[in-house]
Amino acid sequence: MSSTPTPSVQTPLELELATLLVESLNLEVAPAEVDPEAPLYGEGLGLDSIDILEVALEVSRRYGFQLRSDDERNQQIFTSLRTLATHVEQNKTTA
Repeated sequence: MSSTPTPSVQTPLELELATLLVESLNLEVAPAEVDPEAPLYGEGLGLDSIDILEVALEVSRRYGFQLRSDDERNQQIFTSLRTLATHVEQNKTTA
């Protein structure tokens, strides 16, 4: 029996966002392999503030709402793929 935790299963929106992350940032990981609960910063995907800015721009374009750099919730929104997907689901204006 393996002691390595199994990544959580992605929802369709999480897979869509993982694909957006991988494609917009040219990550060398398959979208389906992105653990939705792993941190986006540092340890998890290892994104930095410039990467997060790129993602915010793509999300804004694709889902029709603004992610602002001065939003005090950004740390929470970008905690993981799952928290980002929850925020997108609650705020998107396009299908």
